Amino acid sequence: MGLVAAALVMAGPAWAQDDLGIPVGAVAKAVTIEDLDGQPVDLGQFIGKKAVLLEFWATWCPLCRALEPNMAAALQQHGDRVEFIVVAVAVNQSKASIKRHLERHPMPFRVLWDTNGNAVRAFQAPSTSYVVTVDAAGRVRYTGAGEDQDIEAAVRAALRP
Repeated sequence: MGLVAAALVMAGPAWAQDDLGIPVGAVAKAVTIEDLDGQPVDLGQFIGKKAVLLEFWATWCPLCRALEPNMAAALQQHGDRVEFIVVAVAVNQSKASIKRHLERHPMPFRVLWDTNGNAVRAFQAPSTSYVVTVDAAGRVRYTGAGEDQDIEAAVRAALRP
């Protein structure tokens, strides 16, 4: 199922970890994507060095919008120990549309652009609102999708020794 189709059928409850995407326990691949100015960003500067939360996101995704308050609360609580990265997927949006969206609706997270789908493939992202947490050793500790995810629990899983 494609990314857009999966996002459209996902109006129900959140999918729990182990049900989709990269397997929990797998070693996360540190791929290179871009910032919104087109500069390369190697996710290896974070993955394997500190805990990371990645959300696969789009401006048009209502489930992503619903996750924002929980993501912001987790960032406020754990932002000194966890890198929060929003991976903007290259489906029905452009860097310009993302920049316009962020001007109107600023987010406190690092927003990166997955123009070539490197991160989508590496993390086997099935949809937008897909969240992955990775511990400091680079192992996937949580995957899930949907608006009802327990982001706090996902972050705590990445912080466990």
